[in-house]
Amino acid sequence: MKKILLFSSLSAIILGLLLVIGGIGGLVFTYKNVVRENITTSKDANIANVPVRGPFTIKAQADTIREHVLRITEGKTFSEMPQQIPKLDENNEPVLDKDDKNVMTENTTRNIWITATTLMTALNLGMLAYAFFSLTLLFGLFSVWIGIIFFILSQKIVKSLF
Repeated sequence: MKKILLFSSLSAIILGLLLVIGGIGGLVFTYKNVVRENITTSKDANIANVPVRGPFTIKAQADTIREHVLRITEGKTFSEMPQQIPKLDENNEPVLDKDDKNVMTENTTRNIWITATTLMTALNLGMLAYAFFSLTLLFGLFSVWIGIIFFILSQKIVKSLF
């Protein structure tokens, strides 16, 4: 029984230390990559005019980007807008072709969603990375704690036998 507890103790502590190292390394990696982008939250963000560093400022900036794009697109998302719209002249009148049909042009407002989606996805992945590595760190600490408990139990079993 003592050997099983000692082996379990050692295994749990080693695994826990690896998880702690991986969690800390992942958090540092994520932090450095976020800082490298030199993003500051908008003045109208939930957390305004601060450097984006952690999950809360990342979320604030991602939410603000979405709000801005919805304002630009009058509340429509990418999938709700047509790919092409009628081309307008300098008087804001539709340009017609020889058959009196509207000349269609690319909906550039819709393309704004592509850029916004890319930015929001990158920010959201940063939030997920923080959550993942925080959980990894937490599980590592938990594993070390279990290893310590197993070690203490193995020592008490030896004492109770003698």
